[in-house]
Amino acid sequence: MKEVSLPSHQLIAGVDEAGRGPLAGPVVAAAVILGPRHHIRGLDDSKVLKADVREQLAATIRHRALAWSVGWADREEIDAINILQATFLAMRRALLGLRISPHAIKVDGNRLPSLEGVWPQCPATAVVQGDATVPVISAASILAKTYRDAWMRRLHMLYPHYDFAGHKGYGTPAHLQALVRHGVCPLHRRSFAPVRANCDAGREPLAAFTAPDAVAAGMTR
Repeated sequence: MKEVSLPSHQLIAGVDEAGRGPLAGPVVAAAVILGPRHHIRGLDDSKVLKADVREQLAATIRHRALAWSVGWADREEIDAINILQATFLAMRRALLGLRISPHAIKVDGNRLPSLEGVWPQCPATAVVQGDATVPVISAASILAKTYRDAWMRRLHMLYPHYDFAGHKGYGTPAHLQALVRHGVCPLHRRSFAPVRANCDAGREPLAAFTAPDAVAAGMTR
C-alpha cells in the first residue's frame, strides 16, 4: 500500500451504526477519520438529514476523509448472538477496516464494543447523542445509514413484495402486513418478536441470499 503522510494532530475515529431496529437485513457500522483540513459542512445525525443531503454528504465524506470503513453483521449473525452483540461485531469490523491507526476512538451511544484484537491500546469513549454533537461520529452515522439504505434498495429487487426499498426493513404497518401475507424471507430476523410470530406462515423464498464480504473501506491518498 502507498505510504501515507499523516498530520501531527491526534487522529480520532468516529464510529456509529445503522439498522439495529429493523425486522430485516443487516446491521451496518462505519468508522471514519477526518483530518483538520477536511472540515465538512452540514454534518449531523443521519436520521435528521434529508435523503438527498445524506447522499451528498456521504460522497463528500468518502472523498475527503483520511480513512473510512464500513462493516456489518448479517441476519444470521444477529439471530445467533443478539442485535447488541451483532452491532458491536459490525463496529469491530469497521474499525479493523481502517487503513490508518487512530489515536482515539469515539463511539455513539452509552456502551463500547470490545477493542481486543482491534486497537487494544487506543482509548475509546462512548458519547451519548454523539451522532448529533461530534462531527466525526456524525460522518460515521451518515456513511452507515447511506450504505445500509442502498443495500436494502438492492435487496428489494430480490423480495419486492416486502417493499424493503421503502421502509428499509423497519416494522412499518405495511411491512407487518406483508409479513402476515407472505410470511418471512431469508432476510428477516427470526429473533425479533414480530418476525418470530410469523415464522409458521413462511413461503418459499424468491431467491437465496448470500451476504458479501463484511467490510468495505477506503482512504484519501
